[in-house]
Amino acid sequence: MTYREDMLKAASLALPWEKLQDCNILVTGATGLIGSCLVEVLMMHPDGNYHVYAAGRNEARARKLFADYLNHPAFHFIAYDVLQPVCTDVAFHYIIHAASNASPNFFVKQPVEVMKANLMGVCHLMDYGIQHDLRRFLYVSTGEVYGEGDGRDFTEEYSGYVNTMSSRSCYPSSKRAAETLCVAYAEEYGVDAVVARLSHVYGPRFTESDNRVYAQFIQDVLHGEDIVMKSTGEQFRSWCYVVDAVSGLLHVLLKGKCGDAYNVADASSNISIRDLAEMVATIGGCEVIMDVPANNEQKGYNPVTKSVFSTEKLEGLGWTVYGTMHEKMEATIQECKKR
Repeated sequence: MTYREDMLKAASLALPWEKLQDCNILVTGATGLIGSCLVEVLMMHPDGNYHVYAAGRNEARARKLFADYLNHPAFHFIAYDVLQPVCTDVAFHYIIHAASNASPNFFVKQPVEVMKANLMGVCHLMDYGIQHDLRRFLYVSTGEVYGEGDGRDFTEEYSGYVNTMSSRSCYPSSKRAAETLCVAYAEEYGVDAVVARLSHVYGPRFTESDNRVYAQFIQDVLHGEDIVMKSTGEQFRSWCYVVDAVSGLLHVLLKGKCGDAYNVADASSNISIRDLAEMVATIGGCEVIMDVPANNEQKGYNPVTKSVFSTEKLEGLGWTVYGTMHEKMEATIQECKKR
């Protein structure tokens, strides 16, 4: 199936969509990999009697991504930076907060801004929601909150080691704190908040500046070049196709328990970085070569050696995935070629 067909399938899932009827849904980070897919799936739902507000900093990118919906009466773009308070008079009944700098180059160059965005974004959106009829807040978090584990699969109750004295920890540390902020708002102000912890997500809507490994691999293929490995590739990760991740987010949004966190990963897509490179190379018809960088270039890399998620809790909400990672990576690369 194509990327669009996959999104249409997600938009037709048997979920309690009626909860969204006559509601305003705000999606922050709407021009990113995950946010853009989520916005499209919401717009594709056949009985979508609601309004979708796509919030992002790059209006030109939004116009390109959402060209099919710019004249749709239920679609609205809001130019918004989460570092600032929300300036509008719209009552957002559901807020899906997916805005975050997740590319490692930001962790090296702008660790302060990464932390501010993750913490202040939750504060600004929560404070606005409390005063404007917020019904549920979904925070899109990351599996990096688990830190370095002890070899077991990560369940939602687990907490591993994060070196707080490393600037690279700007991302996992602020994501951890943001999750606690959600719980604090729930306890103190009665906000209905849920958290989704995403594994490594791949899909076609990454930006040219994205230097996450899968994005680098795909860009090498698109440029007709061999894939350049910047490490030995031994790190073992859980991955998830972006459409499956969005399906998971919708399950958490519409069926998750207030105050709970849910892992979102594809158990059939647990793979090492080296094997991921080989998969993309096979699809793209190129080779994998090694070019391990100097220490300075490695500062932004995730130091965790193994990150494998348990998804039993999310599956308890009825979430499931179909197809292989190879098929979904092929769909991703084919969609990227349309740019």
